[in-house]
Amino acid sequence: MSTFPPLDAQCVVLPEKLNAPGPWTVRRNANFPEALIDSFDGEESHVRTCYDLLEHSVVKYPDSPYLGTRSVDARGAPGPYAWLSYSQVGEARTQIGSGLAHLGVRPGSNVGLFSTNCADWVLVDAALHAYACVSVPLYDTLGADVVQFVNNHAELAAVACSAATLPALLETLPASPTVAVVVVYAAPAGFRMPATPPGSAARLVSLDRLRALGMKHPSPHVPPSPADTALINYTSGTTGMPKGVVLTHANIVASIAGQIRSTAVLATIDATERHISYLPLAHIFERVTYMSVTHRGGAIGFFRGDVLTLLEDIQALRPTYFPSVPRLWNRIYDRIMAQVAASSPVKRRLFETAYAYKKRHMAAGDMTGGPWAGFWNRLVFNKIKQAVGGEVRMMVSGASALSPEVFEFMRIVFDCVVIEGYGMTETTSGATISIPGDPVIGHVGIPTPACEVKLADVPEMGYTNADLPRPRGEICVRGPLRFKEYYKDPENTRETIDEEGWLHTGDIGTWLPGERLKIIDRKKNIFKLSQGEYVAPEKIENIYVRSPYVAQVFVHGDSLRSCIVGVVVPDPEVLLPWAKQRGLPQDLATLCEDEQVKAMIQKSLSEEARVAKLKGFEQVADIVLTPVPFSVETGTMTPTFKLKRPQLREAYAPALEAMYARLPM
Repeated sequence: MSTFPPLDAQCVVLPEKLNAPGPWTVRRNANFPEALIDSFDGEESHVRTCYDLLEHSVVKYPDSPYLGTRSVDARGAPGPYAWLSYSQVGEARTQIGSGLAHLGVRPGSNVGLFSTNCADWVLVDAALHAYACVSVPLYDTLGADVVQFVNNHAELAAVACSAATLPALLETLPASPTVAVVVVYAAPAGFRMPATPPGSAARLVSLDRLRALGMKHPSPHVPPSPADTALINYTSGTTGMPKGVVLTHANIVASIAGQIRSTAVLATIDATERHISYLPLAHIFERVTYMSVTHRGGAIGFFRGDVLTLLEDIQALRPTYFPSVPRLWNRIYDRIMAQVAASSPVKRRLFETAYAYKKRHMAAGDMTGGPWAGFWNRLVFNKIKQAVGGEVRMMVSGASALSPEVFEFMRIVFDCVVIEGYGMTETTSGATISIPGDPVIGHVGIPTPACEVKLADVPEMGYTNADLPRPRGEICVRGPLRFKEYYKDPENTRETIDEEGWLHTGDIGTWLPGERLKIIDRKKNIFKLSQGEYVAPEKIENIYVRSPYVAQVFVHGDSLRSCIVGVVVPDPEVLLPWAKQRGLPQDLATLCEDEQVKAMIQKSLSEEARVAKLKGFEQVADIVLTPVPFSVETGTMTPTFKLKRPQLREAYAPALEAMYARLPM
């Protein structure tokens, strides 16, 4: 039977009494090292930079598969994954880095990476680390205006991009004078390199040509120091232009080391691990994931760039390590539960019995699921597990809050370790992480040894360290994993990092027993209603989206109004069968105009609000239904699936105004 592991012996809780004056702080090891220390051929290997992470594995696992790309034949039919070994990647980074140096890209230069996830992205990134350059990733979905902003704000010396993103980059070159080199990779058969647009002096070169130049003009590596900048990670931004988060090599190594030493979870990743890379590499969650797998000698297989075929790629790769975000876990949960509901009474009863059995034993602390768990897995759950390849040993959820119901579902149904973490770009991904043997759910784990965490009072929202039975407040973080600064933005840096070095996250948390941190609210996106009540829309949206009929929801409020309203995207996989049973049309757009459908969904939202004990002013007074999902393509979501509130307000302004016109002030 699994037991909840003891906390780090060097962890100190200050002050000792919960009702003592705040802030109530969890302080981890203040002497946390800047290096990952590994047994390396019988000797200690000190990994201190991103360069060391790969160098370590190139030497230790030279022939192990590292970067996998799924082959596609002349007819477009996918085949098996083809792999580059660690030694092959080690050679490629030297060729690419030497080629860039020959073209005038010097150590310390900022270099952009602009494409969807692929092996070439990682090859260029590895070359930048080997020659002390700074990686500046850009989401492949960015428009030309944001790309141009980053080009100039970061003063990029070069940009490496795919043939697919090259047109958007070319638009920006005449107004991006610092970009002297453009490296193009992932070109389809028959691709012809376009001419440099008028007004730009940038040189366009293919990745193959760059490697050839590097072989002809080799240069020795220029390893960075831990304090050097490793990357400028521009946040996807829910409002306005993104901010450049400056992260050092020490930040990244500390983040990985902290997660390993906090829970020993990532320490179980080894050269047999397979990771499916589909979350954007431009996001810190996937960046730290890929570097963690690299450090352990694991294999990274890339999806083909289309989320519609992601499931096929997963089944071909059969990942053992599967980090993802709540949006995917929620969709998997909804689909499986819908299939269970539509199955025969016998199958439905078997699922419910198996689920209840494992749930009962896990809640009691037996994380194996009980003596009969193996039987129920073979009979019921193994078939479901095949949907993600059948070999997943570990699932990690991050980037936003995961509901306790879905967390519980994942570890019961997929019969693997499931952990959840909390962090942001400014904390170099995970600042807290849950422990596999913990039977308690509904939290984001304990602080890693790489940081300190405290809760600061937010009196305007009624959250203070004096709250009983548990202190509440804004989550603040400091330590080796905290970012250095916002690039060229001292004002925002001062607003975010206080004089004592604490990063103010904008998230509201509370401490649960055992140093577990629970996220309960959001400070930055709150608004005040006309009667003076504060509303946190993200908290309400996370509750409403639990309705099986709801795929997405946007909650809106106005300081001149006493109530809130919402825009709801129904889940067609649940709504259409419901409508068919009632003889309603099978057209989602038509159903969104139907008052009967609207009343049913609003009733479902009210039920979720009742269960979550939302206050009256926190419940939507009216809703409008739309068949058009919020998405990156429509500009209403960030690449990490966060709502862009200003854009949504603008897109649905007529509907929002119409709802308020029907409601009292």
